[in-house]
Amino acid sequence: MSYGDDATVRKILTSSGDTWAVVGLSTNTARAAYGVARVLQRAGKRIVPVHPKAETVLGEQGYASLAEIPFPVDVVDVFVNSELAGPVADQAVAKGAKAVWFQLGVVDEAAFDRTRAAGLDMVMDRCPAIELPLL
Repeated sequence: MSYGDDATVRKILTSSGDTWAVVGLSTNTARAAYGVARVLQRAGKRIVPVHPKAETVLGEQGYASLAEIPFPVDVVDVFVNSELAGPVADQAVAKGAKAVWFQLGVVDEAAFDRTRAAGLDMVMDRCPAIELPLL
């Protein structure tokens, strides 16, 4: 089951803003996060890698956490295990993001409810690289 209707998907992809923090993004090109970040970048989004190693990925400076990013982010795209995703959603709320996107296979219903209650748009268990061409 996916969470977040098509209208929410469209809103996040087209009007929530172009700065996307990609949590779990590293220099490992075999990981899904890398491919999705590249698709987002090609679609005109600024990607911000968030990973404990704080590596530069796809030409963008990385940060160890959302809190360390010294500028606003619009969307937080989450590529971590479901067990770790809830705290990331809470950090996105604290950071002032407009939307949270949990990737395919990342599901935390309580985090979804909390994030929506905080006023953010949220999509869960979907992939922006799949949704972008459908716009």
